[in-house]
Amino acid sequence: MRKLLSLAVVLLPWPLKRWLLRRVWGYRIADDARIGLSYIFPGQLEMGSGARIGHFNVAIHLGRLECGEHSIIERGNWITGHAPDGAHFTHRTARDPALLLGAHAAITKSHIIDCTDRVEIGAFSTVAGYHSQIITHGIDIVAGRQDCKPISIGAYCLVGTRVTVLGGAVLPDRCVLGAGAVLNKPYLEEHALYAGQPAVRVKALPADAAYFHRAEGFVD
Repeated sequence: MRKLLSLAVVLLPWPLKRWLLRRVWGYRIADDARIGLSYIFPGQLEMGSGARIGHFNVAIHLGRLECGEHSIIERGNWITGHAPDGAHFTHRTARDPALLLGAHAAITKSHIIDCTDRVEIGAFSTVAGYHSQIITHGIDIVAGRQDCKPISIGAYCLVGTRVTVLGGAVLPDRCVLGAGAVLNKPYLEEHALYAGQPAVRVKALPADAAYFHRAEGFVD
């Protein structure tokens, strides 16, 4: 019954949809936030002022989805995970199946984001282009079981098109991940370009670059 109601809610006008999402699901949605024609049903949802989720997105099997103020999830993104009470990954007792999107952060179009464990995208960061994969889980061939690790993308980062980011990876604040890169480990150095397969630090970036000091997320 709940799934049928969910499908019906997707098609409703936004004011009525928002009322039901607040009343029935208990979601915390700012008055000026908005969800388009998308199937967005995590365990918990919080959308700050001005946050927006566009059309044709799916977000399911998440413990929580947090969209900071003026953050954007554009269209055609598949965001999923493995529910907190799922049958797998029980050895990961601190697992947090969540997507946390900072203020003014953006996920553009047609990306796949696996939140079996936590994915954090910092304030003013952009997952740009198309067809990137952010994947927190995989197979541990030594233990012979599924495993997962969180992923962190820092603040004021720019993630290029068609990248792959794997569990345990960290992109530090104010960095660029080049198009087509595979980020598979944590890095610490800020103001840097990381690129390649696997990604490595390629060069330093100027600390005074305008992108790193924006007051609004949208780039003209």
